[in-house]
Amino acid sequence: MQEIFEEIIDYLKGIWLKRRYIIIATWLICPLGWYFVSSMPDVYESEARVYVDTQSLLRPLLKGLTVETNPNTQIRLMVKTLLSRPNLERISRMTDLDVQASNSEEYEKIIKSLKNNIKISGVGRENIYTLSIEDKDPEMARNIVRAALTVFIENTLGETRSDSDSAQKFINTQIRDYENRLSDAEARLTSFKQKYSGILPNQSGGYYIKLNNSREQLKSIELDILENKTRLASANKQLTQSIVTNPNSANKIKSDSSIQTTYDNRITELEVQLDTLKLRYTDRHPDVIEVSRNLAHLNKLRSAEIDNYLEQNSENSGSLNRLSANPVIQEVQIQVNQLENLIASLNVRADNYRQRIIELESSVHTIPEIEAELVALNRGYSITKEKYEQLLSRKETAQLAQQADETTDKIQFRTLDPPRIASKPSGPKRYVLFAFVTVIGFGVGIALSLLMSQLNPVATSTAQLSKATGVPIFGVISANENLGLHKWHQKKTLIFVCSNLLLLSILVMFVSYFLFPDLVQAPLKRIF
Repeated sequence: MQEIFEEIIDYLKGIWLKRRYIIIATWLICPLGWYFVSSMPDVYESEARVYVDTQSLLRPLLKGLTVETNPNTQIRLMVKTLLSRPNLERISRMTDLDVQASNSEEYEKIIKSLKNNIKISGVGRENIYTLSIEDKDPEMARNIVRAALTVFIENTLGETRSDSDSAQKFINTQIRDYENRLSDAEARLTSFKQKYSGILPNQSGGYYIKLNNSREQLKSIELDILENKTRLASANKQLTQSIVTNPNSANKIKSDSSIQTTYDNRITELEVQLDTLKLRYTDRHPDVIEVSRNLAHLNKLRSAEIDNYLEQNSENSGSLNRLSANPVIQEVQIQVNQLENLIASLNVRADNYRQRIIELESSVHTIPEIEAELVALNRGYSITKEKYEQLLSRKETAQLAQQADETTDKIQFRTLDPPRIASKPSGPKRYVLFAFVTVIGFGVGIALSLLMSQLNPVATSTAQLSKATGVPIFGVISANENLGLHKWHQKKTLIFVCSNLLLLSILVMFVSYFLFPDLVQAPLKRIF
């Protein structure tokens, strides 16, 4: 540690011996630097503070009803894009800075100067932003800050309107597109059902389900036929016995006005299905058209069965006249007629199901493919319709959000401190620059002295001399005053001190010129 300390002392002594380089460096650097700092033009700062209120009362009221956006994120984005090229060009036009440029190069310098000098800063989460700029003209500085503040507010509010309008246009375009796609899907579905209307009568269930249902229905009808034939045989036997007992009784039996057919249940089901479809679709919907066609077909079959029933009753009227007027015989005869008609209608139904089974079995390779195509068409139609309904809902949401934005602003700006014309210059920081130039001048002089002391070393101590020569030092002899070395060193010291004092006085003069301009400039005016 002692060696390091001694080495530092030797360096300081070497710098002191070469102190003339400090004088040279300071006189070359400091006066020129001080003059340059003093000749720098004054700049004036203008700033404005604005508070951005994002706590709108409509936000909690419209929560879940409209599209929610984060206004804080939007504000931060506008802050980042304030110094974009379009905004800077707009500021230059608002302040007439573009008029000052005679060519494109000067205009680019103006835009670059605005980008470098306009400062915008925020205060944490308080949403308080400060816009500031420094300019040689205090009025121009105020105008630039005012224009930047206007651009900032208008861009923020205009961005919300622009986003809402863009969303509306996009949704309307998509709705028109989906309307066309939905119309095409309905047309394809209608054409397909019309083409295969005979193969897909009910439009419910699959091929194998229909085939199995038809077989089950046929078995049930055949069982009903067998049961009713048994009942008919028993009724005929009873009627024969009654006629033998009362051969002279006869009466004409009138047919019942309320005749039941085999198509009543199916007609009822189709009527219920048609009512349900009309609640959801129009009369032009493919399913509504198909069910209406099937219902009309079944009504025709029902009318034909009733006519057949009435013809049979008219043929049997002659035999009924010969019956006995005994109520028991009449009742048995009516029962026989009803059973015969029921068996006939059941046979018709059985034949219908047999024919249907034959048709289904013959189309074992065709109908499943048609049903698969129908399922695909229905799936595509359902997806398109679902998306279309979602877009309509989104459109209502977007319209409500736009109306809310037009009614009141979600973001409100309050100018806390409007921009003003500065009465005093804010820069440059001359006192700091004066000190900086002084430090640079003395630093360069000290560095130069240290360098010269190393290039042309002078031994300042016995230890340094012994270390440099490698010869041990046993004693030291002081210089005689007659040699004049002490006076010479004192003279150099005096010159060094006077030089520094003169520099200090020059610095004080520069500082006084700016601290007390009236006191300094008045004598100068009298002199010149």
